[in-house]
Amino acid sequence: MSTETQDDGDDLEERVSNFLRRNFPQIQMHGGSAAIQNIDRETGSVHIQLGGACSGCGISPMTIQAIKSRMVKEIPEIEKVNAETGMGGDGGHGGGMSPSFPGETSDDGDDDEGPQAPF
Repeated sequence: MSTETQDDGDDLEERVSNFLRRNFPQIQMHGGSAAIQNIDRETGSVHIQLGGACSGCGISPMTIQAIKSRMVKEIPEIEKVNAETGMGGDGGHGGGMSPSFPGETSDDGDDDEGPQAPF
């Protein structure tokens, strides 16, 4: 193991990434993704963003809970895991696009007439 801070940080990020890939292959197999947003070595916290098919998936809360409970057991430096799909009440951070319907007005005052026909 390296004693340099930079190498330790890279090693920790690699171990978190490998943990997700090894323990939760179903995320990617089902069209989802898990991205490390931030790792704070001082507090031992990591922030994971689930995306793709995970957004709106009914079992995402269970996947998040499993990640939280297992990661702190397998990676000693990690004390707290924050994970989300971007679908909750977080103000849309990291979440997909909100649906738009023809004739619906947007917040900026412009009318959204939907897609225009090519003829």
